[in-house]
Amino acid sequence: MKNKGIPEGTEAAGADGLPETAGGLAALQRRLADFAAARDWQPFHTPKNLASALSVEAAELVEIFQWLTPEQSARVMADAAAADRVTDEVADVLAYLLQFCGVLGIDPLAALSAKIDRNERRFPVPGERAPEGQGSPDRHSPE
Repeated sequence: MKNKGIPEGTEAAGADGLPETAGGLAALQRRLADFAAARDWQPFHTPKNLASALSVEAAELVEIFQWLTPEQSARVMADAAAADRVTDEVADVLAYLLQFCGVLGIDPLAALSAKIDRNERRFPVPGERAPEGQGSPDRHSPE
């Protein structure tokens, strides 16, 4: 089955069944950096500007779902036009996040892995005891 938004020839399934993009995030970051450099956009790609652009694009993604019921939102990808809009906004959010990470020297995958590790300690599986001084398992992370 073809996954929407994944360019032809770049799709492979990982162990969890989710698609992996050929070349990975580092290759995409390089493409984004090269694209910006070719247009002399680096002076505008400050952490503040990229964080602002990321926020705007995330808001555009939220806008698609704004007035949908939970049931409608779960079916949004069944409508081709809506699916295209969602896919484009996801791409915009990811592009700005990768550019932001590149400018600040953050490895996004290492940052996410470290965050998951912290959350696993803070929010143990129900029925397991949290290590002394760790958070409660009955709430989602506010972060």
